[in-house]
Amino acid sequence: MTPLQDRRSFIKTTTGLLAAGLSGFGFTENKKYPLLSFSTLGCPDWSFEKIVQFASENQYKGIEIRGIQRELNLVKSSAFNSPANIAASKKMLKGISIVNLGASSNLHYPAGAERTKSIEEAKQFIDLAKSLDCPFIRVFPNNFPKDQEKQATLDLIKEGLRVLGDYAKGSGVTVLMETHGDVVYSADILQIMQDLNHPQTGLVWDIINMWTVTKETPVQVYPKLKPYIRHTHIKDCRMVDGKIQYTLVGKGESPIFQAIDLLRNGGYEGYYSFEWEKLWHPEIEEPEVALPAYVSAMKYIK
Repeated sequence: MTPLQDRRSFIKTTTGLLAAGLSGFGFTENKKYPLLSFSTLGCPDWSFEKIVQFASENQYKGIEIRGIQRELNLVKSSAFNSPANIAASKKMLKGISIVNLGASSNLHYPAGAERTKSIEEAKQFIDLAKSLDCPFIRVFPNNFPKDQEKQATLDLIKEGLRVLGDYAKGSGVTVLMETHGDVVYSADILQIMQDLNHPQTGLVWDIINMWTVTKETPVQVYPKLKPYIRHTHIKDCRMVDGKIQYTLVGKGESPIFQAIDLLRNGGYEGYYSFEWEKLWHPEIEEPEVALPAYVSAMKYIK
């Protein structure tokens, strides 16, 4: 069965069961409606006030902050660059949670200026997350440089996560590694997390980052990564001539609904965070279209 057929079959079957009032498969009515958030990658030119207002008006419960008005280093953003501005921003939330802060830190670098910069940025994000009552920050693994042994790179990633996890102790913040870049094969991710075994670390499971490269299905991946998944990135796409073409959720051919079903049935209680990469792909739909469409696509699981 192709991913597209799998997705369509899933929707058809789930819709039929819900219409019949049945339970025991997929998203049943005795389960809570999933917590929805969106990444600010999807609205790169919006102010913090507009982001929060839009979330509140469109049935979102959380926001994942990956830049505000194209400033990716959040400690420099006008929303968070002083204690007074942090306090003012927190007052705007009114029932909306900040669920994750996306740092640009890469942990594959060897000792030197780039590694130091990445570690220090992540520490600043941990401090900011604590002040915002945000449970997570995200860092990247990220690449396997050709001039560096793969195992050496894996060890560098583990060590970086260990340093940051230790720094986060007592803060209420957990450091999450996104499945991203070259580190998208489940075997590599599992080695990192098992060897690390640190209570202040975990994973952001970006299903599409993995599937588009490895073609490992969620059914194959989820049982391995389940103990470490604390947050998710949800998006959809088609593969056109070997390249990713992002679509609104439910319009692509990826196995995203299979992954959501596994998370729901597996007891995941975190956010399903829509990552609409408008900042990187300006040609895709505007946030005023894409962000409400995600909520609509997820309504069938009530």
